[in-house]
Amino acid sequence: MFSNWRSLLFLPAHNQKFVHKANTRGADAYVLDLEDSVPSALKEDARKSIASAALTVSQGGADVLVRINAPLRLAIRDLEFAVCNSVKAIVLPKITNGTQVKLLADVIEELEVENNRQGEKTGIIVQIEDVDALPNLDEIATASSRLWGMTIGSEDFATSAGMEPIPEALLMPNQQLLMACRRAKIMPLGFPASIADYSDIESFGATITLAKKLGFVGAFCIHPSQVDVLNKGFVPSEKEIAFATQLLETFEIYSKQGKAVFQFKGQMIDAPVVARARHLLTRVQP
Repeated sequence: MFSNWRSLLFLPAHNQKFVHKANTRGADAYVLDLEDSVPSALKEDARKSIASAALTVSQGGADVLVRINAPLRLAIRDLEFAVCNSVKAIVLPKITNGTQVKLLADVIEELEVENNRQGEKTGIIVQIEDVDALPNLDEIATASSRLWGMTIGSEDFATSAGMEPIPEALLMPNQQLLMACRRAKIMPLGFPASIADYSDIESFGATITLAKKLGFVGAFCIHPSQVDVLNKGFVPSEKEIAFATQLLETFEIYSKQGKAVFQFKGQMIDAPVVARARHLLTRVQP
């Protein structure tokens, strides 16, 4: 299935300079964009370059995704080029209901058969970018077995809601999305802030720290300077690892004594706290 994507860096699919430098940026995955970052006049050239661009950006071992356009005629045309052996998943923008996901998932399946795709099925990541999608999050999250994760497209979502993409405004929809992802057992991706502001790295780091505490596991980004922040921010710190390890060791001792609740470093520990510690250690990369 999917990897542990901490950082997913958008690259305009038509920009060869960005494509050829991608493998030096250190992201877990690269998203070849056919949507907002590609001018209309260049979309055909961009989609035709997907297969070769995917091979180029993946040469360092990173996964490759492709973000397609939202209008159905463009989406299907994009998919005809994006569904190939070098592309791991498709990013579907501006999704508002499960029917859209099912339709495009069916197209992906048809293209896999036509193209004799080898290996695992092409995954899907959904971008929620309109307030009309909020009542349908559970329907969207369970619309296809190909669906691996969801994220809020902060700029478009804020525009649809008539608000600024500030943390106070984006916190609630991001939490709703995260809960839907947890119910569907797919990846919650994102952070409650604007994706466009990459100039203040310190502030961005604080946002990612909050996102991790909220339960997000990774996020999209638009600038290489954000990649390292995501890679470090979405994994447990050495302090957190040490605390969880010692807590579980102590838990084993008290369990053998028949105790389910105990004190540890000034905290009262019971089953939910132990479960969180175990979960944290499963996210530590080897």
